[in-house]
Amino acid sequence: MESLKGHTILLVDDEQDILNFLSYNLKKEGYKVFTASNGEDGVKMVQQIHPSLILMDIMMPKMDGIEACQVIRKDLNISQPIIAFLTSRSEDYSQIAGFEAGADDYITKPVRPRLLISKVESLLRRLNKPASGAKDSTSSIKIDREKFMVEISGKNLLLPKKEFELLELLASRPGKVYSREQILTIVWGNDTVVGERTIDVHIRKLREKLGDDYIRTIKGIGYTFSES
Repeated sequence: MESLKGHTILLVDDEQDILNFLSYNLKKEGYKVFTASNGEDGVKMVQQIHPSLILMDIMMPKMDGIEACQVIRKDLNISQPIIAFLTSRSEDYSQIAGFEAGADDYITKPVRPRLLISKVESLLRRLNKPASGAKDSTSSIKIDREKFMVEISGKNLLLPKKEFELLELLASRPGKVYSREQILTIVWGNDTVVGERTIDVHIRKLREKLGDDYIRTIKGIGYTFSES
């Protein structure tokens, strides 16, 4: 599988300590990192460096994150990056405005380094996925993201949103072991309070529908998806 390392990431935030923290941890993982301190400079830099991923604050001088995201999404001359808002704001209206502007996801500040890296990896994997509505074939399982439907051995299963997202995550990298912490962060998000028991329940429901052959428990660590 193609390595995610080496991708270009643009950080846009008016707090220098946040930029330093994020830049240090991402560079340590092998990513190419550029920074901007406001939305206006961020937009200009996108046109120069063509990043794969943008992590951007909402409240910034000159041009806020919402407006910057809108400008980027309207630019037909660039390869569109993944955009995630990095913000301490948790109000529903700001998240709705962000998604309407074209954001792909949110990362809530403050964020721990391990969770940051897991989230970045999850976001970058989307670049290699087929367009919405396309199907991924993994052994006898086909995943249709547009319909939240899974086809297994010719039988269609319409899964609830979180069950689907959990299966999609595990199946995106067969053999990779995802810790419970990673699953909670990627599927449920940093600002959603759920217990590890929630994962167990969703795994049990998936096994009831798919059979016991696909999702393996790695004791004391988490879960992995097996093609065999």
